[in-house]
Amino acid sequence: MDFGKEGSLSIEPLDKILASVPNAGFGDLIPILQKIQAAYGYLPPSVLMAASSRTGITASRIYGVATFYEQFHLEPHGRHTIKCCRGTACHVRGGRNIIRAISRTLGVEESETTEDMRFTFETVACLGTCFLAPVMMVNNDYYGHMTSNKVKDILERYS
Repeated sequence: MDFGKEGSLSIEPLDKILASVPNAGFGDLIPILQKIQAAYGYLPPSVLMAASSRTGITASRIYGVATFYEQFHLEPHGRHTIKCCRGTACHVRGGRNIIRAISRTLGVEESETTEDMRFTFETVACLGTCFLAPVMMVNNDYYGHMTSNKVKDILERYS
């Protein structure tokens, strides 16, 4: 990953974040990354490099944490995140058809964001709601017993 290509982003939000965590060290990294992502919508490489130089935490350690946890995004993310379960219960009950319907409706594949930055589509190993299989989640809203026919109507609710 090239951490240096986004020099046009403002570092001001990072300054405020780091000011709220005096003497930041590796133990503070996850909360710092969460705040950076909340401020920028994702973890921009140039901001991660600036955080590295200001905290003394190596870029490789920052990148290691940022790529280990699924909550962090290294690419711009849509306003709404769609997660579709691909676990066993959902798979057996037609989850693959839901994934195809989402892709077709949005015009993107798994792990992609629509051009208008409205949606990011992800598949996950399990949403923990097997009794609702197949399941789709938009932001924090769960939709169970999904069918392909329900996908478009549900997504139209999110502007």
